[in-house]
Amino acid sequence: MIDQNQPVSPVSGRSPWPNLALFLVGLALLSVSGSMLDVTFNNFLNDVHHLNADQRGMLEFPRELPGFLTAFLLAGLVFLAETRVAAVAACAIGLGILGLAWSGSSWAYMLAGLLLMSTGQHLIMPVRSSIAMDLASGAATRGQRLGQVNSCTAAASVVGYGLVWALLAWVGSRYHLVFTVAALCAMAGGITLFFMRMPGAHLVRPRLVWNWSYRLYYLLAFFFGARKQIFLTFGPWVLIKIFHQPAILFAKLMMISALLAILFQPVLGRAIDRLGERRVLMADAVVTFLVCVGYACAHWLGTPWLALGMLCSCFVLDQLFMGTGMARDIYLSKIAVRREDVSPTLSMGVTINHVVSMSIPTLGGLIWVWYGHEWVFFAAAALALVMLFFTNRIRVPEAGIA
Repeated sequence: MIDQNQPVSPVSGRSPWPNLALFLVGLALLSVSGSMLDVTFNNFLNDVHHLNADQRGMLEFPRELPGFLTAFLLAGLVFLAETRVAAVAACAIGLGILGLAWSGSSWAYMLAGLLLMSTGQHLIMPVRSSIAMDLASGAATRGQRLGQVNSCTAAASVVGYGLVWALLAWVGSRYHLVFTVAALCAMAGGITLFFMRMPGAHLVRPRLVWNWSYRLYYLLAFFFGARKQIFLTFGPWVLIKIFHQPAILFAKLMMISALLAILFQPVLGRAIDRLGERRVLMADAVVTFLVCVGYACAHWLGTPWLALGMLCSCFVLDQLFMGTGMARDIYLSKIAVRREDVSPTLSMGVTINHVVSMSIPTLGGLIWVWYGHEWVFFAAAALALVMLFFTNRIRVPEAGIA
């Protein structure tokens, strides 16, 4: 539970509760929207645009291009407070999804909507973490606050998955209806975020930050981009192309993941505060390795229901441990030279992880076509071991910025 009688925010000098309430409502609406899209997007590409594995991989280049440009886009919006950036980004997400909803089978219109939506999604990534940490009562509770925020968004995601489940059962695969509801939720989230008032929300901040002392954070962001993109692109594709599963299965899996995350994310946040970022990120690397091996080997089990059960378990486990990304953000906040460095450095991290996000799916798609899907995940398992080595090098000073 969130304590309304907590100490004042170190940024604004006031009780964080009014802004925290608006922030949680705005993010909850965005989570409903995002969950509805996550469940149906891969099936939409398969059913409407009939993509194969290498085409699906290549589509990630334009989809992730706004992520690569995040640092520069955020620098261009330096005249806006972070809360305003979040509101603008949420509205862009809604308009982009609306474009997807009514693009029909047009490839060009679909790409235009996808680019606008992706721009909004990537703009909100760094400012979301930065605002959430500003709404904590101090450095020692940042993990707890991020865990609470993630738990709230997970609960909202359950609503989104339930809506998709109901809509697919009621109207079938009419993706334009699902996307329209998702777009309206995102725009409502943007309007809610617009009403936040945080005078200290980094209105004055550097345009771009590249600091050698943050090099390990940049490296971790790079590896996270590879880890994220392999599962985002090819995890669902295994279930769709190899095991021929419909969108409603993803609604069920995402709902299970979100229900578990409601409890898991606050525990994860407290674990970061108590055990430290290094141990939590090392555990994530080990779990990533095991999930990769599961995806690679499931089809060799022989029994279809056993193979599908393993894949579904891997899918849920991966979804849960995606939340460990907040450990990287907290690590940065503790090593940051200045508070104002946090948001632009987070955005630089998004840009760096999208350098690999734009290339990995294309390479993975070609490996899938030439050698089989299992080799995509064996390569990812090797990458997880490299990630384990570098996460073990994390060292945090005795006291970060307040």
